[in-house]
Formats: sequence, structure tokens, C-alpha cells
Amino acid sequence: MANPLKRLNQWFSMIQGVPLSQKIFFVQNLQVMIKAGLPLAQALNALTAQSTNAKLKRITLDAYQQIEAGQTLSTVLAKYPRVFPKVFIAMIRAAEVSGNLENILGQLVIQMKKDYELISKVKGAMTYPVVVLIAMIGIGIGMMIFVIPKITSIFTEMAAQLPLPTRLLIGLSNFVNYHGIITGAIVIILTAAVVIFIRHPRGQYLFHRLLLHSPVIGPIIKKINLARFARTLNSLIKTDIPIVQSFQITAHVVGNLIYREIITATGRELKTGSTINAPLSQHADLFPPVVTQMIQVGEQSGNLEELFDELATFYENDVHETMNNLSSIIEPVLIVILGIAVAAMAIAIIMPMYSLTSQI
Repeated sequence: MANPLKRLNQWFSMIQGVPLSQKIFFVQNLQVMIKAGLPLAQALNALTAQSTNAKLKRITLDAYQQIEAGQTLSTVLAKYPRVFPKVFIAMIRAAEVSGNLENILGQLVIQMKKDYELISKVKGAMTYPVVVLIAMIGIGIGMMIFVIPKITSIFTEMAAQLPLPTRLLIGLSNFVNYHGIITGAIVIILTAAVVIFIRHPRGQYLFHRLLLHSPVIGPIIKKINLARFARTLNSLIKTDIPIVQSFQITAHVVGNLIYREIITATGRELKTGSTINAPLSQHADLFPPVVTQMIQVGEQSGNLEELFDELATFYENDVHETMNNLSSIIEPVLIVILGIAVAAMAIAIIMPMYSLTSQI
């Protein structure tokens, strides 16, 4: 019985991919082994035996076999773009050219840990509002199915003239109760339509732009993208990758399409001899003056690496602080939404009661 379960777990691991924590384990252990003087192939062979993720185990085994056959590590890992992004491959390739694999693996560990902390912080902060919203929707559906029909049946039996809010509430409750399959189908179709729209390039672009201009989420998204922009460039500049190529790689690391478009355009401008500061300063809403001015100072002093590190640290700390206070920021918004829903339902129920009482 153990073998089928083991195979099932391995299959699920292959489907799910490689978590960031597993990739950090892989890179950190590889760096330690290289530092200890183990040949690359032998280090990969050891990691194959240690890996608990089926997909990562298959990748490390393939890397071990290919390197034994004379391939480079970057060439092998480039075959798995969903596991190892462009920035990872570019840094490994730069390490192979410079012969400084140990130090660059150390930089990758730092960057991946920063990404992991950032993602964990955002996920942890979003858990509370998501749970509250799901609870609110569940309570609303429960009210429509079990509570509202019992209350409104009194009004329908009395054949009284009901106000518009009450008629709408009764109509909605009846529709949910008597046409549950249609209601479920409508919800599924609307959800699918939204997902398809967001996945379409044009829809995704509009959705990302909308998020940037959202009152609470927008500032957080800007800070996250700025942190990843600065941290990635800091790592790439340390590896002596050309600045134009660094911008092209960084464009694929940031999550927001509008940021990606601006960073890609900046890379094209750099080919023509432009400074980094000039194109970015044209988008002051996304790249604040503090960012562009620090970049300008870095370009003039030739110390871009250190300034990008300071920018990354500043925005990473800012995101952590914002995420710690997110519940206190979102609570008033949730309370207002809940208050509006409860008030609308109360008005729809109380108004006919008041009318009937006044007629007695």
C-alpha cells in the first residue's frame, strides 16, 4: 500500500511544481558544497539524493547527467523555465563565464530569500481579509436561503403593498431558493468570464492598471514592484551582466505589466545612450522622485550597485511594515461594506413592518 501512496505523492509533486522554499534549499546547499570544494557534478548528485520534491529531484538528476556529459549548468536549467526564471539562468551563466559560481550562488540565495519573505508577508497579510470576505458571502447566502424566506412570508401572506427594497429582497431570495442551479451556473459563468478576461493580454493589462489605481491595493503593489525591480538589478549588476540585458531580464521579474512595459522601454532607451534616470523620471506616479534621484546620484558616482541595494532594502522594509498594518487598514473598509449590506437588508425588512404597524 505504501508504494502506490508514494507514487501518488510524487505525481502530485510533479504537478504542483517546485516551491520557492525548495529552490532556496537547492541553491543554498549547492553553494555550500561548491564552497567546500566538491565538483559541480558530485554536488548535484548529492542534491538528487537529498531532494524531497519529485520534480526538483528529476531536474537535479538531469543536470548531474548532462554535466557529466559535458553540458553547462545554465544550459541544463534553461530547459526548465517554469522552475528557474530568466534572472536565475542569466546569473548562473554569468558565474560560468567569470568562474565565480560560489559567490553568485550566494547572491541568488539572498535574492530568493528576500522574495520568499516578501511573498510570505503578502500572503499572510491577505489571509485575514479573504477569510472575512468569504465569511460575509457565506452568511449572506445563508440569510437568503434560510432567514429571509421565513421573515418575508409574513408580508406575502398579508398581501400588503410592499416597498421596492423589500420586493427586490424577496425576489432575490426566491430566485436563489427556487433556481439554485441557474444561480450556481450564473456564478460559474461570470467567474469564468472574469478569469478569461484577466488572462487575455488586453484584459490583463487593463486589470493591472486598475490595480495600480486602487485606493488600498495600489500603493502596496507599487512598493512590491519597486522592491523587486531594485533587488533584481542589484543582483544582476553584481554579476557584471551588461546594464541593457539586466533591464531586459528585470522586466520579466516584476509582476505588474505596466511596470514591465516601462522597464522594457527603459532598456531600449539605454541602447541609444540614455541614462537610466531619464526614461524612469517620466513616470513619477510609478517611480517616485526619491527613486529616480537616487538612481541619478548612482549613475553620476558610478555606485549603482549600492544604491539599488539601499532602494531594495527600503521598499522591502516598507512592504513588511505595510503588511503588518494591513489588517488595521482594511478593517474599516470591510466594516463599511458589511454595514452597507446589513443596512440595506434591515431597511428592506423594517420598512414594510413600519407601514403595517401604522395601518393598525
